[in-house]
Amino acid sequence: MSAASTRSRTPDRLCAEAVDLARAAAEEAAAPGVVGEHAGLVSEGDRVVTHFFECKELGYRGWRWAVTVARASRAKIVTLDEVVLLPGPDAVLAPEWVPWSERLRPGDMGPGDLLPTDAEDLRLEPGFTGEEEPPPNSAVSADMAELVEAEDAEVTEGPPAGLATAPSRGSIAAVAEELGMRRARVLSRYGLHVAADRWEEAFGSKTPMAQAAPAACVSCGFLVPIGGSLGQAFGVCANEFSPADGRVVSLAYGCGGHSEAAVMPKPPQPAPPVIDETRVDPFPLRPAPSGSVPETTDEESAELGHS
Repeated sequence: MSAASTRSRTPDRLCAEAVDLARAAAEEAAAPGVVGEHAGLVSEGDRVVTHFFECKELGYRGWRWAVTVARASRAKIVTLDEVVLLPGPDAVLAPEWVPWSERLRPGDMGPGDLLPTDAEDLRLEPGFTGEEEPPPNSAVSADMAELVEAEDAEVTEGPPAGLATAPSRGSIAAVAEELGMRRARVLSRYGLHVAADRWEEAFGSKTPMAQAAPAACVSCGFLVPIGGSLGQAFGVCANEFSPADGRVVSLAYGCGGHSEAAVMPKPPQPAPPVIDETRVDPFPLRPAPSGSVPETTDEESAELGHS
């Protein structure tokens, strides 16, 4: 049976009339002047009524003081049940809680912050797939399993300072470390595409800076190449005056700090004024009397033509 069906539709008369008792209880729980006008009541059940009062406290707009009163069977005395502050229909509430993994954004991590990586992160894939696994009779066949267990335990439980730095000699971990490949997981194809799309959006050929650049980064001397498959489309900018200094930029990106943009374009010169020398405009040398049209003599016209 639902809670709504157990409530009595008609409020108890004595409980409904106990407005002063409910207000006194609300003011005792809050403070004088904070409890506002009576905002209605609701029947919670047989001889149980909740009175609502407006809350005038700053920061609680739309909230209401809810005071529940009750009366025992065949009793004429109304008693106090509880006093709580509840949000009303128009109350200002905090947004719903979102897990940190969903609300974290690039740039939020600061010094000292640790960002745990999900074991099923789509951006990563195992660095060892098993294709190069040694034969069963090899002396190092069991070392890889121990390495994986050690990596998992050290990454998830121990601090970075406690990680092992010297793998056993002759193991696959030792050989991989010597080759610079001792990583439990590497970027997957999906992780590479996500990173490339992000860098292309920030410093790519479609940005306003690249559209107005004199040339692309592929021909700039300040571009530092990077290895791997991403090096075919990206590099690192090393121009301190560029807005992308120290950032991964697309080879199609560009800015005004290009190394070969040595000749600065000259400012545009306005066109010279056009003078029509084939036309003569008459101009009187003496002011004409009021009400008459000025006349120009032949001498004056000749003088104007020579001038």
